[in-house]
Amino acid sequence: MSKHTCSPSIRTPRGRTTIIQCVYVVGFMDLFGVSMIVPLLSHHVKALGASPTVAGIVGSTYGILQLFSSTVVGSWSDVVGRRQSLLACLLLSALGYGLLGMSSSIALFVLARIPVGLFKHSLSICRALLSDLVSESERPLVMGHFNAASSVGFILGPVVGGYLTEHEGGFYTSSFVCAAIFLVNAGLVWMLPWSETLSCSNDNNSNDVSRGCRDNHLSKTALNGSGTNCRRAAETDPDSGRPERPGGGLRRREGSLLQPAWSQLSSVGSKIHAVASSDMWDLFLVRLLMAVAIMLYYSNFSLAMEERFSLRPKVTGYLISYSSTLGALAGFLVGPVTRLYGNNMPALLLHSTLLTCSLIFLYAAAPSVWQVLLTSTFFAISTTIGRTCITDLELRRGGVRASGTLIGAGQSVTAVGRVLAPLLSGLMQEFSPCGPPSLGVVLALAAVAVLLLRIPQWDRRGLNRAAALLKSQ
Repeated sequence: MSKHTCSPSIRTPRGRTTIIQCVYVVGFMDLFGVSMIVPLLSHHVKALGASPTVAGIVGSTYGILQLFSSTVVGSWSDVVGRRQSLLACLLLSALGYGLLGMSSSIALFVLARIPVGLFKHSLSICRALLSDLVSESERPLVMGHFNAASSVGFILGPVVGGYLTEHEGGFYTSSFVCAAIFLVNAGLVWMLPWSETLSCSNDNNSNDVSRGCRDNHLSKTALNGSGTNCRRAAETDPDSGRPERPGGGLRRREGSLLQPAWSQLSSVGSKIHAVASSDMWDLFLVRLLMAVAIMLYYSNFSLAMEERFSLRPKVTGYLISYSSTLGALAGFLVGPVTRLYGNNMPALLLHSTLLTCSLIFLYAAAPSVWQVLLTSTFFAISTTIGRTCITDLELRRGGVRASGTLIGAGQSVTAVGRVLAPLLSGLMQEFSPCGPPSLGVVLALAAVAVLLLRIPQWDRRGLNRAAALLKSQ
């Protein structure tokens, strides 16, 4: 452990714990509000007079904007700080949902989706903020709890949205309630004790940045925004260029939205270029393959249950709700499972990917509903753990100083999967109701192959610190 001392406000973990708990609340309320609206969007746009084709095009607007804005906004949060970027995203998202509550035409509906599509990245920034606040060993546990809190919001939101829709003007009421939720979140973020976000870290954490720069070949400017080398990046505050306080903690400079726009754009471009030119293609490829495989599993689930087992939509809905609930609860298992693996995240990712691949295969070949129920139980757990693993490995390899850029890039990769999955699902359903999950098995096997080939190289570069320490003893 580091022998450095911290200032009195840093020595107590109260400020950090308060922020972490509040971020959990923000994540819950975020998806609670969004899930009130999402199931109602297609019905509302059709009620405005849109044809099915126009409704499809309008519906894709959000996904396309998210695809291109995820990395940019994530990198922007690295440049201006988490507080300012999170506040901006929450307020602009509130504006979008407020406009949605006033949308009486298709044009206004599309206009309302633009700010949401561009700036609805509050969850990604929250994850980046959590990675700033905790050590590498704590990160899987905290991320798992955050994902669990967010998932609970996504489960409860449709219930409230469906209740409000039963009343006259229900969609507009739901939209305004969602906008109010985002405003409340913005107020909560504004009142957080940001002056206490600096946390003590041990000797290992103080070397995370220099190791990430050395192992992953991220460019110098991406890590500290000033063109200095990795040694200086590890010794100085990346936002202000001033030496860090004793203990290796990190404080993000506030009020940096006042930087010139050209300076912000230059820093964002440098960070994005650094990630694009890094050797992290393997992790992003695994993320893409598994994202498409998981989406293919769910793509025609209701239709497949009806055609294969003659299940009524109501029973299928119960099955989906059961799986979603387990996925939310599985977030609390991430920490214990990570400790069981000795914080060996590459091995945990490989095993969770293998399990997910096996479960998709068992679902595609399931002879009865009971086997589908069994696979759904473990599938929710394996996918939750896998998502946390891939995010943690991206942050380990890229370094926490570029966490916003890395998480945003990961979300962009997932957005590509959301574009590809419906197309592939439609093609495979031409052959069989089991076609989409069968293709998912092939893609998951490809992800396993990539991991088997690349994990030994990660270990040689010292990414698996636990294994490296064992070898050196």
